[in-house]
Formats: sequence, C-alpha cells, structure tokens
Amino acid sequence: MKITSVNNELVKETAKLLQKKFRKDLFLLEGSKCIEEAIDSGLEVVNLFVEEGEDLFKEFENKIETTEAVLSKISSTETPPKAVAVAKKIKREWSKEYKKVILLEGIKDAGNLGTILRTACAFNIDAVVLYGDTVDLYNPKCVRSAVGNLWKIPVFEFEDLSCFDDYERIATLPKAENTVWLSDYKPGEKVLVMFGSEADGLSTELKSFATQNVTIEMDKKVESLNLSVSAGILMYRLFI
Repeated sequence: MKITSVNNELVKETAKLLQKKFRKDLFLLEGSKCIEEAIDSGLEVVNLFVEEGEDLFKEFENKIETTEAVLSKISSTETPPKAVAVAKKIKREWSKEYKKVILLEGIKDAGNLGTILRTACAFNIDAVVLYGDTVDLYNPKCVRSAVGNLWKIPVFEFEDLSCFDDYERIATLPKAENTVWLSDYKPGEKVLVMFGSEADGLSTELKSFATQNVTIEMDKKVESLNLSVSAGILMYRLFI
C-alpha cells in the first residue's frame, strides 16, 4: 500500500492522535527503534507508515509506504522519523503482588514522566501509579523519552488509593523535623514511594496519607533536584 497525500483520510485520522482527546484506544510510536521494541514486546500495531525507499519492517505485511511530508504531518518531532506507527493501548489489571510501587502526582512534564518510567524499569519497580492532574501517559514526548520502556512496566491511573492501606507509604519531601534522611531509611516489604510535581510537590492529601517522610541528603547550596533525578536516586537507594 502507498499513500502520498497529506489529505488522505487515514493520514488525517492518524494525525489526530497527536492530540490527547483523540487517543482513546490508540497512540503513536515514532521512529524505527521505538516501533521495533513495541512489536518485540507484543504490542498490536494497527498501521505502520514507512518512508518510501527505506528498507524497514519487511516482515510487516500491511506496511504503508509514504512520503516525508506525510510523516511530518503524523509526527510530533521537528524532523520526522523514517517510520511512524499506530498501536493499541495496553490494558493492565492491578495485582496485589506488586510490592515496589512508585506514585507520581500532578506531573506535567512528559519528558520527566518518560524518564521516570525508564528508570523504574531499570530498577525493577513493580508498577507506577499516576495520580491527580498528570500528563497523558501516551503523549508522544513521553513515549519517546521512555525509550521503549513504556510497555515494560504496568502503569495505572488511580483516583482511589485505598489499595495501598497496607503499604508503607513514603512521602519525598524537603528536610523538616518530621523527615528522615534517605541514607538512614530502610524500606519494608510493601512500599509506595510518592513524588509530587517540581512546581508544587506533594499535595496535603498525600502528605497526610504518608506513613514516613524521607529527604535526600545534598549540599545546602542546592535548593532542589530535577524530579526525574530525585526519583532515580530514591529508586536506586531503596530497591537495589
């Protein structure tokens, strides 16, 4: 199959997936490496657009040969990749067996979210929970920054956190009287580590929900760390 017009109906429908409101069941994969990782992980790829003349995805029977102009229309990057795919979203079921869980509240930066997901995979986190007004998991920037790890870890969006009543619940906070240094803290068997946004930190609700408050030791000249850096330090220190 070959499509060369940016006004093709399939191209226009695919371009809509750049907007969150249209990503009901489908999302975009940009770049051959990202697409290869998705296919290897068992994701169902619905459509695959490849720039004509590129020797990519020979095994994909319904590949769509197309132009750079079309790829530019359906991609979020300034320079379009050689391949863009449409895949079905992953559906997961929560398991009581998840013991190492990260919660992210109100995260607005898609790049930060993708980086944290990649780090969570590296440090064998069982699941990630998105809470509050958090950026869309399937935002193209998040998908790219997760570097093929988005579908390797279960990610959930919860409004009710009662399933964590029997977990040790750690709030990551600046140093105060009721916090302990990370180096002095030893986690229990079932742990929920909660991170807030860089701008606002954790909400009062989650601070009250916490059973322990932990602070990363650092030089007093530095006020704070990037969220993804902080999350990486906590995950490494607590779970490796």
